[in-house]
Amino acid sequence: MACCGDIPTLETMAAVSLLRGHLPELKVRVVNVVDLMRLQPETEHPHGMSDAEYDALFTTDAPVVFAYHGYPQLIRRLTYRRHGHDNLHVRGYKEEGTTTTPFDMVMMNDLDRSHLVMDVIDRVPGLVSSAGHVRQLMADKRITCRAYTRENGEDAPEINEWKWAY
Repeated sequence: MACCGDIPTLETMAAVSLLRGHLPELKVRVVNVVDLMRLQPETEHPHGMSDAEYDALFTTDAPVVFAYHGYPQLIRRLTYRRHGHDNLHVRGYKEEGTTTTPFDMVMMNDLDRSHLVMDVIDRVPGLVSSAGHVRQLMADKRITCRAYTRENGEDAPEINEWKWAY
């Protein structure tokens, strides 16, 4: 998993916590990108990484779910020449939302922790059949979180009070 931005990083870490709790056998790496220009080759930008550095972080064959606070197309453009580009799935801003709570806005853009877990299950070979029950739990959690927000006008306590436990 990869992330860039404060809210996408929080949601990625919450998703990793859920994955570790529900699928402890799954190996998950998190790459937090602070400088987007590092995604470019070193020949294209002074901050860029060599192919070897990039491959060591993102691998060439594993699926990567990348949560980004901006438009997903930017990440795709910055990484299009990289090995494993076809394995990169970017979640970002889709211009969805209205006046609502912060987490509800994240859910409207499919950047929430439950949706990120669902993305992992959908993309890691073999998980669709073995972790379908976890995927359904995540879909149900999205529904209950949205219902809580509509009823109470704020995000659920489990969202607002979430802390990294590892």
